Amino acid sequence: MDPLVITAHTLTSAAGTGIAANTEALKHGTSGLHPCDLDAVTLETYIGRVPGVETITLEGHLAPFQCRNNQLAELGLRQDGFAEAVTAAAQRHGPDRVAVLLGTSTSGIAATEAAYHRRDPQTGALPPDYDYQHTQNMFSLADFVATRFGLSGPAMVISTACSSSAKVFADAQRFIAAGLCDAAVVGGVDSLCGMTLYGFNALQLVAAQPCSPLDRDRAGISIGEAAGYFLLERATADTPGPRLIGHGESSDAHHMSAPHPEGLGAGTAMQQALGRAGCHGEAVDYVLMHATATPANDRSEARALTHSLGTGCRAVGSKGLTGHTLGAAGAVGVAQALASLAGGFIPPTAGLQTLDPELDLDARADVEQRPVQRVLVNAFGFGGNNCSLLLEAAP
Repeated sequence: MDPLVITAHTLTSAAGTGIAANTEALKHGTSGLHPCDLDAVTLETYIGRVPGVETITLEGHLAPFQCRNNQLAELGLRQDGFAEAVTAAAQRHGPDRVAVLLGTSTSGIAATEAAYHRRDPQTGALPPDYDYQHTQNMFSLADFVATRFGLSGPAMVISTACSSSAKVFADAQRFIAAGLCDAAVVGGVDSLCGMTLYGFNALQLVAAQPCSPLDRDRAGISIGEAAGYFLLERATADTPGPRLIGHGESSDAHHMSAPHPEGLGAGTAMQQALGRAGCHGEAVDYVLMHATATPANDRSEARALTHSLGTGCRAVGSKGLTGHTLGAAGAVGVAQALASLAGGFIPPTAGLQTLDPELDLDARADVEQRPVQRVLVNAFGFGGNNCSLLLEAAP
């Protein structure tokens, strides 16, 4: 495939607001997880809550979009000069030539939860100020971002659970290759809400303590929230910036919520990404795993890695920093990989105490400072929706 250059990006998560803060947390394994303090949620678990989301007010023509997910989306857009980069791209290419392709799994469902608690006690009707279209509706996120910047190019939201904001990179490559746009704002935003916390708890997947990916004693996930954005454009020989050089997607449909035990779909996605880039496994410095810290998911992914890249693969799990940000997980992983490429280091696996020997991986609790050229980022979702992205350092 023709590579795309990432000309701007930003990340906001529980580990930090903006690239610099997230990079420091990634390098030093500093977790942003804290005991759950979300309103109306009484679970013994840890969450990755982004500070300051509640202080964001959307005004004027953006006021109808007011909800936690779009507040988080706006907070993320304000970091690292990303909004200015999008405005410049719209001026350079034209607002109708910039696509908005974003991922989320819950969108603004917290607004619906709040509205449900305020429903009419006699009729059960939702309050008149509840605005489904601009809050819970899945398209709300892309609509908000496109409206904010006055963009009129292709816009859509991908919602394939936890692979959502990885799959948008593959869509951007197809959109640009097909001539539908010249640049694309991609990424994902997912915010904390009662449905996901109680839902994953009902599935017995939520850990009481901070999650510990790849650890022998891992006991489940910690749920987080995040907003990550990237500006993708066609790469030329003299265009600065890191590259997206390969992507792979599969849907093994093994089970609604459990991965294939041998990771067959995950392996297919990784092999496709390597194939599109014309690379072999030994060309990858490390794999930033999906690594949710559930026993079954980490085991399945490790088997897929072993099959696709060989035994003893260098691997990193990062959800001990941010929690599992669900539909934003792919965006978080890409931003973390870019930090590693730019800073020349292989991150530690945050929360790792004793590596599970069954996984047959090379994962470490300490940072390794050395040049990094290529990183494979995995994001896998319910229903077997798998995506792998291969990133390469700027030439």
